[in-house]
Amino acid sequence: MKKGAVHLAVLGAAAVFFILFTVFTRQYVYLTYQHLGSKVGLNLNNIASDDYVEDIKTQSGEFENQNKAVFLNRSVDFSDAVASHVLGQATTSQEKWIEVDLSEQRLYMREGAKQVGTFLVSTGKWSPTPVGEWRIWTKLRYTRMKGGSKALGTFYDLPNVPYTMYYYKGYGIHGAYWHNNFGQPMSHGCVNMRPEEAGVVFNWASVGTRVQVHQ
Repeated sequence: MKKGAVHLAVLGAAAVFFILFTVFTRQYVYLTYQHLGSKVGLNLNNIASDDYVEDIKTQSGEFENQNKAVFLNRSVDFSDAVASHVLGQATTSQEKWIEVDLSEQRLYMREGAKQVGTFLVSTGKWSPTPVGEWRIWTKLRYTRMKGGSKALGTFYDLPNVPYTMYYYKGYGIHGAYWHNNFGQPMSHGCVNMRPEEAGVVFNWASVGTRVQVHQ
């Protein structure tokens, strides 16, 4: 009986150690991936996959009645928003394009060299936001986003993500109703905006609008 009790105690201590180790180290797993993984071409983010792109292509952009939302393994409330105003309605001969500055956590709406709007954003924390230049390949009024890791506490399943503009694979600019920490990295690689502000950019931009992301 004593040996059995000792074995149980050892197993219990090992289990507690493993749980604490997992809780305290999982954030460092992602930090290591952020800083080193992208430099060596490693990308474990599902939104970078072709399968994710195919899933996006099947979506209609219509509102889903099932509103249960999960972010970082926790249930969050869904709330919709409508853009309060629309910029860039006047005819312009200048090219519209979007600049995302990762160091400033800010998005700029530009027409040629002229700035016509700017907003705080939240870019990649759990996975990096790629740097480069692309063009918006689809716009969806609503979309469902799902990914992350339950084991690492980064799982998300978010219906009705508003005002989404995908510009590179599954990376997009979109409204985020599940947090209000704009100006700080909070995403799995996308560019998060306040829903009403995302609506302004959504109504101003078009499929084909250039998106430039830089440090």
